[in-house]
Amino acid sequence: MNVVIMGSGRVASELATLLDQEGQTVTVIDSDVSGFDRLPQSFKGKSVIGDATDEEVLRKAGLSSADAFIALTRDDDRNAMAAQIAKHIFGVRKVICRIYDPPREEFYKTLGLEAISPIMVFARLVKGRLEE
Repeated sequence: MNVVIMGSGRVASELATLLDQEGQTVTVIDSDVSGFDRLPQSFKGKSVIGDATDEEVLRKAGLSSADAFIALTRDDDRNAMAAQIAKHIFGVRKVICRIYDPPREEFYKTLGLEAISPIMVFARLVKGRLEE
């Protein structure tokens, strides 16, 4: 699988590392080069410096041949914008975006985006543990 990840924070870097270790083709895009320091020395994927809402940067990252695009920055609006570009302009089959503002989750779903709110995921996990 060919996966392009927007962001190089802790979650994005961990996901990129896991996918890379499985032998997947992984490209990480971030406008801050220091974020790439989170990737291990053994990372075989590609790192692209730039704004993932810019179509040229996405082309350089190989989005036109990607199977999946995952937006994992801390900026809900940029994640949604890049996800829309990936889905509607590049035709990426699987597009996932992280959102921090839980009420936006349903709105993004109406845009055809698979949105995940880590706040809601963790809250549901804790609630489930309480009910055990």
